[in-house]
Amino acid sequence: MDALVIGGTGMLGEPVVRQLAASGHHVRVLTRAPERAGRLASVCELVKGDLDDRASVERALTGCEWVHLNLNGNGDWDLERRGAQLVASLAPRAGVQRLSLISGASVDERNAWFPMTRAKLDAEAAVEASGVPFQIFRCTMFMELLPKLVRDGKAMIMGTQPKAAWWIAASDYAAMVSRAFTLPDAAGKIFHVRGPQALTMEEALKIYCEHRAPGTKVVHLPFGLVQCLALFPGNRDLRRVALPLMRYFSKAEEYGDPAETNALLGTPRTILAAWAMVNEPRVTPDLRRTPEHV
Repeated sequence: MDALVIGGTGMLGEPVVRQLAASGHHVRVLTRAPERAGRLASVCELVKGDLDDRASVERALTGCEWVHLNLNGNGDWDLERRGAQLVASLAPRAGVQRLSLISGASVDERNAWFPMTRAKLDAEAAVEASGVPFQIFRCTMFMELLPKLVRDGKAMIMGTQPKAAWWIAASDYAAMVSRAFTLPDAAGKIFHVRGPQALTMEEALKIYCEHRAPGTKVVHLPFGLVQCLALFPGNRDLRRVALPLMRYFSKAEEYGDPAETNALLGTPRTILAAWAMVNEPRVTPDLRRTPEHV
C-alpha cells in the first residue's frame, strides 16, 4: 500500500513512518524542509510541501491509498484544523481509502475552552465528515516528552501537574497506527490510546531520571515564576506555547476507555523504566521549546 504521512518528521510522526516502512508499505512524507529530514531518506519518499499550500498537498496525495495526519502546530493551534479540513476535502477525489489523525486524550467538548483542544475537535470533525473511512487516535502523554524536561542537572515541571496520565511509548503508538491501517474493522473508530502505567508527571520524571540521569533533582517551577521568565528575550516559545500547554494539562482530564482499542490493535506493553533504559534523548532538551505531545 502507498501511505502518506503528514507531519512525519517529528517526534511522534517519525516512528509511524519507520513502522509503516518496516511493515512493507511505500511511505511518502510531506515536509517543508526535505533537506533537514535526510535521516528518513532511506525508508521513505520525501516530498516538499506545506499544509497551507493546496497545490503541494494535492501533489502529495496523488497515488496514496492511506493518509495519516500527525500534526504539531508548535503554537499555531489552528494548524491542525486547517490541515485536516484541507486534506479531508481533497482525499475523496484523490482516491484515499483510509484517513487517520492523531488527537489527544483530553480532547473533549468539556475542554474546548482551550484553543488547541478546540482545533483538535474541529480537525476530528473534518476527518469524520470527509466521506473516507477514518481512524482517530486520542493519545495520552508520550514518554518522549520526558527528556525535554531535563536539563542542567534538573528535571523541571511547570506547576504541580497533579493529573496522572497513562504514559505510552511512541513506538507502541506507531505499531497501533500501522495495524489499524490494514484492519477493515478499524474504520470509523475513535481509538483511546493508553500505556500500561498511570503516573503523574513527577512520578514519570523520577522513573526516567533513575534510569537515564541518576541524581537529577525534580524541581517544580510555579506558574508565576515561569510567566516572569517568559518575559525575557528569547523566551517567546515558552510564553506562547509551553506555558499555556502546561497550565492546560494541570487542569484537563483525560477521557475514554482503551478496552476496544487494545482488543483490536493490541495492548501497549512498554513500561517507562524499560523505555528509559534504551532511549537516549534525540535533541538537547530546552524548556523554551514546546513539548511535542497531545
